[in-house]
Amino acid sequence: MADWTESYRPDTLSAVRGNDKARDAFEEWGRTWDDHREAVILYGSPGVGKTSAAHALASDMGWETVELNASDQRTADKIERFAGRAARNETLGGDSTDEGGRQLIIVDEADNIHGNYDRGGAGAITKLVKEANQPIVLIANEFYEMSRGLRNACQDIEFRDVSARSIVPVLRDICRKEGIEFDSDALQRIADANSGDLRGAVKDLQATAEGKDHLTVEDVVTGDRDTTAGIFTVLDAILKEEESAQDALHVAYDADETPDDLTAWVEDKVMKVYDPEETVRAYEFIANADRWLGRVQATQDYSYWRYVTDNVAAGVAASRDGTYGGWTQYGGRPQMWPSSDATIDEICRKIAVSGGLSIETARREVLPFLSAMIHHCKPRELTVAVTAYFEFDEEDLAAVSGSGESTNKVQGIVEDAEELREDELEEHAGGAFAGELPDREGEPAEAEPGDAESDPEDDAAEPEPEEEEEADDSQAGLSDFV
Repeated sequence: MADWTESYRPDTLSAVRGNDKARDAFEEWGRTWDDHREAVILYGSPGVGKTSAAHALASDMGWETVELNASDQRTADKIERFAGRAARNETLGGDSTDEGGRQLIIVDEADNIHGNYDRGGAGAITKLVKEANQPIVLIANEFYEMSRGLRNACQDIEFRDVSARSIVPVLRDICRKEGIEFDSDALQRIADANSGDLRGAVKDLQATAEGKDHLTVEDVVTGDRDTTAGIFTVLDAILKEEESAQDALHVAYDADETPDDLTAWVEDKVMKVYDPEETVRAYEFIANADRWLGRVQATQDYSYWRYVTDNVAAGVAASRDGTYGGWTQYGGRPQMWPSSDATIDEICRKIAVSGGLSIETARREVLPFLSAMIHHCKPRELTVAVTAYFEFDEEDLAAVSGSGESTNKVQGIVEDAEELREDELEEHAGGAFAGELPDREGEPAEAEPGDAESDPEDDAAEPEPEEEEEADDSQAGLSDFV
């Protein structure tokens, strides 16, 4: 099923709901950009329509868009490569009078460019907005998290939380387009529960309405947690028992686990139940959940947690083809990876270097798959190959596989991986490190001095090379053609 937040994203500014004053100011900024040529910061809580407004303005103005989002590194080099070149061009076609040829540069989560992973990014953004010949929109949750220099270089427009009164008509329009009948109280309850987050309300509506042709107030799942469910009950609901994604989501809301811990549990246990094809589909949703967790960590905005639960509960449940019965031995609590852990940081660095990736991509999209592939160092041959390729040491392998660092199994795999690397190095070096030169084609190998086992017949044939040398002397050289 398509994501309704994307399917029903407004394609014109007039369709942006709940922030009429900000919408009109933004439209004025775009219409008069040739006069002031300043960037603009759209700031406000998540889910209030900032990014949607930027894309809608581009559609209204006939501008193409170049978007730099927060899913990866935004270092100075990357900002220059993806946005800087486009921003310095007058237009895509080089015609500064052709308004329709402009590009709108959209920088998402501009208040979250900091730290080693985005080294130099904040300064590059400030330089970009001062030198650009194209309109630039910076999207931010916290206006004052950006530098004073960047704030002073831009206009700013605040998008306020969307009132429930403005959310309800949006939900009503979606239901009508989807052919779903509804009770007004049901839509009102969804709107009230989302505290100004229009995007969250649309996602809740989709989760609630799945498989229904009539929506009642009894169908609506709110964020209230009157009861709690044990983790194994939740795992059974997500991975095995519940027939619909909505039912699995409902149980997950009652989990006595935070969304980040629930994600770790599901990621660790999904392969105990799902077949390979289902596992691949499930890991797409787990990766999405991990991206939202990254945003929570970066912004400290815990309203993003609802999107984590949507993916790790409803998404993973929707990945299986049916239900499973019987009892599953899930095992103990999975290993949790704090993002500040120095070992995990070093592992991600090694993955990034080996794969030509950013460290953030390695952390969010590669490390979870590696952990599943070599869980508890099985299969051993694959674990040795992975350890050799990424040059993991015992501490690295223990962290990725969930095995004990001091076990003989981990130590043996690391030793085998070192031997495998040496063998691969020697093979690709063509004997350069073996103390010998490769034989030249057509030349006999020289006998070792003092070789007592040389064949007398070979000795008798020794004059023949001299004849070959004489023949070689008669070959044509460059002087023969002068």
